[in-house]
Parts: sequence; C-alpha cells; structure tokens
Amino acid sequence: MLKNKTALITGSTSGIGLGIAKALARQGANIVLNGFGDAEGPKADIAALGAQVAYHGADMSKPAEIEDMMRFAAAHFGRVDILVNNAGIQHVARVEDFPVDKWDAIIAINLSSAFHASRLALPAMRAANWGRIINVASVHGLVASAEKSAYVAAKHGVIGLTKVTALENATSGVTCNAICPGWVLTPLVQKQVDAKAAALGISNEDAKKQLLGEKEPSMQFTTPEELGELAVFFCSPAGNNVRGVAWNMDGGWVAQ
Repeated sequence: MLKNKTALITGSTSGIGLGIAKALARQGANIVLNGFGDAEGPKADIAALGAQVAYHGADMSKPAEIEDMMRFAAAHFGRVDILVNNAGIQHVARVEDFPVDKWDAIIAINLSSAFHASRLALPAMRAANWGRIINVASVHGLVASAEKSAYVAAKHGVIGLTKVTALENATSGVTCNAICPGWVLTPLVQKQVDAKAAALGISNEDAKKQLLGEKEPSMQFTTPEELGELAVFFCSPAGNNVRGVAWNMDGGWVAQ
C-alpha cells in the first residue's frame, strides 16, 4: 500500500517508534529511523521486512540537527511522505520541585521537535498533494496525572499542534492526526515499573498490575504492534478524511 512512499519516524530505535516503523515497512514504505542507542539492530529488523532503510541520529532537542535529518531523508529518498513525531522523554516530580532543565528538555523533545519536523516536511507534502503527519501524543494529552507537569503540558500541546496542522491543510491531501496510547510496555514505562517494584518491595509482575490497575480498565498494555497498525490505517485510503483527531488506544483509561 505504501510502496514508493518514505516514512520518517523519530525516536524509532525501540518501543513505539520501532513498532510503527515496522508496520509501515510491511506496507512497502522506505524507512528513516532516528534515535539514540544501537541503530544497527533496528536497521536490520527493517531491512528484513524488505524495506529500504536509513538512519539519522539527530538530537531532537536541537532544531539544527532536525533540519539536517530532514535534508538527509530528502537526499536519500526524495521527500518525506509520512512523518511520525514520536520522540519523547519523561521526568516525574511535583511542580515546585521540577528541575528547570528537565522541563526545558521535555518541552523541546516532546513538543517543539514535532513542530520543527512538521514545518520542514509540509512544503514537499503540499507540493505532492499527499502526506501524513502522525503525532504520537499520549493519553496524557487528554487527561493529567500528578507529578508529570512537563510531559502532560507537552502532550496537550502536541494535540493542539495536531489540530492546527490538520486545519491548515484541510483542503489538501495532507492529513495530521495524533495517537494517544495508554500504558505501553516500552523501556520508558519499564523504568516506572521497576521503580514501583523497588519502592514497594514487590515483584515486577505485581508492579505491572498495580500500574495498570490505577488507570487502565482493560488491565493490559497496548502494544507497539497495535499502535503501528493504527498508523497504517491513518496512511490508508480509509484515512483520507480523518483529520485532526486525537485517537486514544488506552484500554478505557479516558472513558472512566
């Protein structure tokens, strides 16, 4: 379905980003990966699916590096047809205790990077009259949790950016939508599980149950594979007139 299209996914060397990259690769898209850590393993995984793959290690807190990444993608594959803004970090503290440098980093990586990548991708998408911008927000773009002020503020901002981008391109073939996962057992969430287990002196499995029980009625984690299939839907002809939505995949979290 996506043969001859190119998808750039930020924060895609693991977790949700890699899951989305694999789903798009299975549909024939060329893939540009981005993220910290080992890139060779994820590149091999994508190549094994028959897709062409490239990698750029841009620090998503730095606009100049984002600009270089977008030029790199265009040089490799012509243009970015599908942009998935997924890069994110987390820090937990009360507002009065929140480190200023952590606030600035979370806003830069979780929110501003989506703006920078989108502004750079849109001209070529509009020229082609086809494009998909998929912003990975969070259930925390719809509701709040204590001690996550920067993350919640950034993810609410991502949903606002999604709506504006969708409206500005509403009469074109370019769409913009947000995915809002609940708990996904990524390395980021596993750290929270580990911390809860250590703090309470319980097993990792019991810590997972406690984490899910606090928020997610389904008592199961959403998977990167499920989120990848939602991204595929947004890129399909069925998604042509889905514009500006914040689609939660959260096991009933915000239904309560």
